[in-house]
Amino acid sequence: MKIKVCGMRNIDNIQNLIQEVNPDWMGLIFYSKSSRYVLEDSAESIQKANVPKVGVFVNESIELVLKKVEEFNLSAIQLHGEESAEYVRELKWISDKKIWKVISVRETVDWDTLKDYLGLIEYFLFDTATAQHGGSGKRFNWRVLEEYPFEEGFILSGGLDEGSASEILELAEKMPQLIGVDLNSKFEDAPGVKNIEKLKSFKRKLDHSN
Repeated sequence: MKIKVCGMRNIDNIQNLIQEVNPDWMGLIFYSKSSRYVLEDSAESIQKANVPKVGVFVNESIELVLKKVEEFNLSAIQLHGEESAEYVRELKWISDKKIWKVISVRETVDWDTLKDYLGLIEYFLFDTATAQHGGSGKRFNWRVLEEYPFEEGFILSGGLDEGSASEILELAEKMPQLIGVDLNSKFEDAPGVKNIEKLKSFKRKLDHSN
């Protein structure tokens, strides 16, 4: 089970995360309305961090996405808005970075609407639908994912905390397409500042259960 820690921006916190937790990915939020928004003046220090970096964007221009890819040395692009398959196709044609598409879940998922993204993205990421586009600490009903009809892997997000590890692994037994989790607000001391001990505890629980 892979781990992405999202909403990072403090370089000391980032270095501690890498040394103590060593996540598979670190998420940087480039949505200006987010309390975890990453400022441009931190690019020089963050781009050198030795961890694959995922940039999170919400209905942003392709030009700005490409600018942030270069400035922050991003490995992947996470689209958290209403970006169309045509938008993703254009971005994929221009950039060689992996693309993730966030699906905001309320009560159900219309799986047919996701088909156009197949072959364009690396992963779907399922998160709780909120006006803030993520980071709400709220959880959706994971049972809807048991109907996931595609072979492509997906990532689970939305209100995950230290106590979620066993349920995550139970879901992964039913749905082997579940390849990773996205951790954010429930592991914070303040917006953009992660509690490293909580993250280490969660990772131990995942590893121990395996």
